[in-house]
Amino acid sequence: MQFSRPARRLLVLLAWAAALYLLLCLALLLFQRALIYFPQPRAVSDPALLLRLPAEETEVLVSTRPLAGPKALIYFGGNAEDVSLNLAPFAQAFADHALYLLHYRGYGGSDGSPSEAAILADALALFDRVHAEHPCTVLVGRSLGSGVAVRLASQRPAAGLVLITPYESIEALARQQFPYVPVQWLLRDKFESWKYARQIEVPTLLILAAEDKVIPRASSDALYGHFQPGVARLAVIPAAGHNDLSQRPEYLRLIESGLCPGSVP
Repeated sequence: MQFSRPARRLLVLLAWAAALYLLLCLALLLFQRALIYFPQPRAVSDPALLLRLPAEETEVLVSTRPLAGPKALIYFGGNAEDVSLNLAPFAQAFADHALYLLHYRGYGGSDGSPSEAAILADALALFDRVHAEHPCTVLVGRSLGSGVAVRLASQRPAAGLVLITPYESIEALARQQFPYVPVQWLLRDKFESWKYARQIEVPTLLILAAEDKVIPRASSDALYGHFQPGVARLAVIPAAGHNDLSQRPEYLRLIESGLCPGSVP
């Protein structure tokens, strides 16, 4: 069968387009974690403020402010966050809570490479260790870390949950970013927060930035809709963006409103 010259050109173009599409899919499959995780070094390096958490033949670091008593806060940061930078403002604002800020694998001196499964395993191990000493343990997760916190809260007896700039799922965000790519088949780390939100029974606070250009408001609202009635409440910080909302005076006050109460039975 012979084709005309215009038809042959069209077939060549289609072949190139298909090859480029497959190359894009392959690149996303191979390098997807480089698009999700951006490990940062640890700025606060005082050994006295570090907890070393053994994890599957490796070691994960946790920036801490030890404090005796029933109350604790475990913090899970964003995908490009050095969580140790929160230590000083959190210590001042939440004086009656012991603080534990997890450095994901590959972040802040922690060994290994980050993945959803690895981060969850480390979060479970950290919670079990903290909760044994502090029966009122609240989970706080920001951006990427909100997916860690909500899933952990569905599996462990957290006293409360604070989700900062949360999303419905990483998969849904990826579908918006790459609408013509079958991300549901390619994506390994999906962070499906919506799936675990319906299992949460403890008081939950969602803190949103009114000018967030990273996590669409629709994604946060969709997650909010998956919580059982009366479990979650929503707070929006006006004029704040995804990366600067922690500089707003309302930020720490809102987190504090989701922490352990003044007295614990």
